[in-house]
Amino acid sequence: MDRRKLLVAGAVLAVLALYAVFVPWLSGVDDRVTDFAAARQGPSSSHLFGTDSAGRDLFVRSAAAIRTSLLIAAACALLATVIGSIVGAVAGLWGGWVDRLVMRSTDAINALPHLLLGIVIVAMFRGSIVAIVLSIALTHWTQVARIVRSEILGLRERPYIDAAVLAGASRVHVIRRHVVPAVLPQALIAVVLLLPHAIWHESTLSFLGFGLPPHEPSLGTLLSEARSSLLLGGWWTLVFPAGILVVATVSVAVAGSSLRGAITPPKPSELRL
Repeated sequence: MDRRKLLVAGAVLAVLALYAVFVPWLSGVDDRVTDFAAARQGPSSSHLFGTDSAGRDLFVRSAAAIRTSLLIAAACALLATVIGSIVGAVAGLWGGWVDRLVMRSTDAINALPHLLLGIVIVAMFRGSIVAIVLSIALTHWTQVARIVRSEILGLRERPYIDAAVLAGASRVHVIRRHVVPAVLPQALIAVVLLLPHAIWHESTLSFLGFGLPPHEPSLGTLLSEARSSLLLGGWWTLVFPAGILVVATVSVAVAGSSLRGAITPPKPSELRL
């Protein structure tokens, strides 16, 4: 069942990726060029998703938006996973007072409201993609750190680790041969599971006006622009971007959940030193 869900979610994500990459390229339409004479036209054969309040084709603009949102979310998930893996590895490998200090600091950061902290960061550098990536990554690494730390603490209790140490293996050898192969699958799962959170946070920041500028297409900016059009009857300006957002996040979440069930950490032989 998990494999079937993973295949379906992967197929949906593949379609979204092809849509995001090829539609803006093949359409030959600049999604930032305005044409007020064609403003707020409903879905038709010439404009499959209709047009927005500035006359821009929503089918093309939505493709560019999902591409931007997915790229930002991927960068956020990767950076958050790297930070969390480093912090969790330091806490798990050193133990003692270092572990206690690192994890109490992690608890303090985790107690802060993520969205408010993200708004504070992006408000200082409004419109900066780097600020958006940092604001999401710096508030979402804590769970990764806990997972990596837990995995390493479990490894330290296994007999083959003790055997490697008694055989004279160095700390670097133990980390490279045993710790890294066990942590990598968890890091991969963390990247996938962080993607939907990153997409929602980026969309929320842009929707609130703290993310990308309005002329840059992202799912958040499209939803923000849809507020005024919706009051004038332009339902399509909300339905299609919101539908893409839901489909993308649900597909990524299902893929991550299925991947977590399918991937198991490697079990090195106790005699492999």
